Amino acid sequence: MNGLISVEEALSRVLNSADGPLGEERVALERAFGRTLAREVAALRTQPPFINSAMDGYAVRAADAANPGAHLRVIGESAAGRAFDGEVGPGEAVRIFTGAPTPAGADAVVVQEEAKREGERVTLASAAAVGENLRPEGLDFREGERLILAGRRLTARDVALAAAANHVELFVHRRARVAILATGDELVAPGGMLRPSQIVASNNFAVAGIVEACGAIPIDLGIARDTIASLDAAIRATLDGKADVLVTLGGASVGDHDLVQKALVGAGMTLGFWRIAMRPGKPLMHGRLGDLRVLGLPGNPTSSTVCAILFLAPLLSALHGEPDPGRDPTRPARLAKDMSSNGPRQDYARAALARDGSVCIYAAVACGASPLR
Repeated sequence: MNGLISVEEALSRVLNSADGPLGEERVALERAFGRTLAREVAALRTQPPFINSAMDGYAVRAADAANPGAHLRVIGESAAGRAFDGEVGPGEAVRIFTGAPTPAGADAVVVQEEAKREGERVTLASAAAVGENLRPEGLDFREGERLILAGRRLTARDVALAAAANHVELFVHRRARVAILATGDELVAPGGMLRPSQIVASNNFAVAGIVEACGAIPIDLGIARDTIASLDAAIRATLDGKADVLVTLGGASVGDHDLVQKALVGAGMTLGFWRIAMRPGKPLMHGRLGDLRVLGLPGNPTSSTVCAILFLAPLLSALHGEPDPGRDPTRPARLAKDMSSNGPRQDYARAALARDGSVCIYAAVACGASPLR
């Protein structure tokens, strides 16, 4: 189709440019949230390390509590962090609280609602079986057990699990550094003085948000003017800053004022592709400049956001060592209104998702949008 490549082929080439995940580094546990694990996490201890009570009540021998109405003598107390160091013998019980170690000799817990205590005597209103209301040793995990596999983006739950397993540091992949360069004489930073024919730059904020959401580090290079000198300076700043990815916004086509591609090729970039059979986002550019991966996104705000979601986010996943970075991010939905057939390019339409009260998801497609390249 006149040199246009498919979305699938473009994504494959972008992912291949990752050359595997970035190197690993060791970080303190409190800084591990949102990072991608480089080495699996195994338990350094057993949790719980002892049999403990799942309820407040009385630790007893099940043989003494086989029938309701049993009378037992209370010989002590076991609380979390303060265990009873004796042994429960025939006809005896120990007052116990949730999480407390189960005393030797006891093999069940009768909940306090089923017990009536008078002084040092307790009467059980119900019977108890062996193991009742007890958490066994190693219920959560055992020492040496694999808990979190490499390649996982660490959630709050994962960090808590690593802490419970007694880890203070984790090995994670280095966060990708993403330089973001807006281009064009028509752009002015928010709050700046606008001349006729100028607009406020906004794409860089959307792309930076996507970069941060992917666990990478956005580096705002500001706005480059439509001159080779301005673009060359920005490219040098990117290389000096040791960025892993350069994202340019606008100017990637081949018009008289579209100088981004020319400046990058002049700096040594090997051009991979720059036109895709998709809408919006046709003039997407991809290349390599040494170790630097380059993505030239269209200047249209919707186009740049769509391309960042479809290509930049998967690239960052690959650089961070996450599994299956090219997985399909779409999900099925039922259209709320008819759509006309699209042309030879793959279309991405704006829509809002909503549920109709059942398991079905409906997509209300936005109408009246201007055509996007």
